[in-house]
Amino acid sequence: MAKTGTTGDKIFRTVLLIAVSIIPLIVAAIIYMMVQNSLPTLQRFGVGFLTGREWIPAQETFGALPFIYGTIVSSVIALIISVPLSLGIAIFLVEQAPKNLAKPISFMVELLAAIPSVVYGLWGIFVLAPFVRDYLGAFLQKYLGFLPLFQGRLTGIGMLTGGIILALMIIPILTAVVRDVLEVVPVTQREAALALGATKWETTKVVLGNAASGIAGAVVLGLGRAIGETMAVTMVIGNSPQISASVFEPAYTIASVLAANFADATEKIYLSALIEMGLVLFFVTFAVNALAKLLIIGVSRRNGVAKA
Repeated sequence: MAKTGTTGDKIFRTVLLIAVSIIPLIVAAIIYMMVQNSLPTLQRFGVGFLTGREWIPAQETFGALPFIYGTIVSSVIALIISVPLSLGIAIFLVEQAPKNLAKPISFMVELLAAIPSVVYGLWGIFVLAPFVRDYLGAFLQKYLGFLPLFQGRLTGIGMLTGGIILALMIIPILTAVVRDVLEVVPVTQREAALALGATKWETTKVVLGNAASGIAGAVVLGLGRAIGETMAVTMVIGNSPQISASVFEPAYTIASVLAANFADATEKIYLSALIEMGLVLFFVTFAVNALAKLLIIGVSRRNGVAKA
């Protein structure tokens, strides 16, 4: 019996090792494929591909900087809008709302996550873009027009519209994760704060402190979704490879240029440039998640020291 158990343990351990090995093998295969197919532009442009500002396929001139800029700025806009809203919704659902109200609101939030991105894009074109052009953009230019961020043409199609669409798309993810994180904070933490005479708001701050690492993880998930989102952003961001200080100007993201141009890439150098853009997106996402993981670890350690 002991021998059978030992053999079973070895088989079980081998199966698990194979399963675990699949993930790094897939990642390595993806990187190898992209590097192999990016060699023409890697050899021709080198590091200049990342710093180039022009994207003219007809002249075989390719620069990734406008797309990197568009990806980062649109994602930052999305986080600036979505993080406070998601935190507010999650805190209300867990700490303030009665159960008969929290359940339907939670259902509606989760329903937003199931809406296809192309539907968000259509709503962005026909509803959000006119609103940005006629109301939000006009308001920002009237009161904050002295800032370069809010200067330029008001067409409704541009970086700000793309960022708002991204924010709407990641709010359900952020809200759901933050809500779950807040719910698992021990009830004793709330009871202890209330017993010491803390107000409802002060008790909520205690809960948020205990959930800080989980909230940081939720932000990471939302950022990952924002960086990789394709169709909805492609439909409203304007798809113009330029770097502009104004959030009203059209822009481009890495995911959008891949979606919009891959079918037209008949030349080898053009296809290589697009694949290298995918490689850049892979490493940007990897770097963001690595930094975010370090942030979560740092927050967790600080909380541990504070509790100690």
